[in-house]
Amino acid sequence: MIPWIFSPLQRSHAGGEELNRGSIVPCHECPERADFITAALRDQGFAEPLAPRDHGEQPLLACHDADFVAFLKTAYADWRASGREGSALPFTFPASGGMARRPMTPQNSIFARLGHYCFDVGTPIVGGTWEAAYWSAQTALTGADLLAEGVPLAFALCRPPGHHAGRGYYGGYCFFNNAALAAESLRQAGHAKVAILDVDYHHGNGTQDIFWQRGDVFYGSIHAEPLTDFPYFCGYADETGAGDGAGATLNLPLPRGTDWQGYQPALEQMLAATKAHGATALVVSLGVDTWYGDPISGFALQTEDFAAMGQHLALLGLPTLVVMEGGYAVADVGKNVANVLRGLEP
Repeated sequence: MIPWIFSPLQRSHAGGEELNRGSIVPCHECPERADFITAALRDQGFAEPLAPRDHGEQPLLACHDADFVAFLKTAYADWRASGREGSALPFTFPASGGMARRPMTPQNSIFARLGHYCFDVGTPIVGGTWEAAYWSAQTALTGADLLAEGVPLAFALCRPPGHHAGRGYYGGYCFFNNAALAAESLRQAGHAKVAILDVDYHHGNGTQDIFWQRGDVFYGSIHAEPLTDFPYFCGYADETGAGDGAGATLNLPLPRGTDWQGYQPALEQMLAATKAHGATALVVSLGVDTWYGDPISGFALQTEDFAAMGQHLALLGLPTLVVMEGGYAVADVGKNVANVLRGLEP
């Protein structure tokens, strides 16, 4: 039986509305996502989830800047103190190639700090955001603990997701980079090399940034072509890492409309690269927004394809932690996640 981790406190973040591609719409990343996954796992006979262990804030600093963590902790209170209600969203950002960004302090306007630390206008901060993001990170860290203790396969139902969050920024519905935190924890537990394989529809720009100059963590991602899809500015095939991390990043962008026939060869290429890297533990950033019916994505994987995806990942034969990322066709998210996990089972 696959152990999995989740805290109801991760439901605390409910952003309400977002600005998505020019329209104000209900947030696609909503608490109900976790509810549908939980229900599907119970229907599939999984045991009840384990409660995440509280590791405190210190492990967050392994992948995130201290000033960024401090900002997230007080952002909504600072927003309210400025006289605003509703969701905290930035409305202005430093322009690329413009005037230099100045360091942010608590004395800066909350509007300046939101624009400094966030890279989009679709990731609202509300009263429960810190609590949900904190426990989502603890869920991933607990999953890493289980692998370090000898469990071969575990699932961290992380919500909010994490792979768009960088060392000092948030966005794309992500606040802390759960997969990166888990990989770093596994490194500290004794794994000389760890692989993060990202199968979300969108490129994990935050994960790539965090490990860009490190050779001990391989980052492989299959995602939508960034010429057409979020996050647009990275995830191209020629991005392969730098310094000690040169060659430890593999990006495999695919065109809209890709089905399993087009996806499988890319997955096999990523698995071969993972073997060549020599990783001894695996973190899977699992986004099921590659499903054909996802409302904000454009691949065409079918429900049965997710079981095949899990079976391919299992061929690596590594201790594996699956960390939840995207998937926004809410009623169908759970069965697609369950299929991946069933495919991964020994």
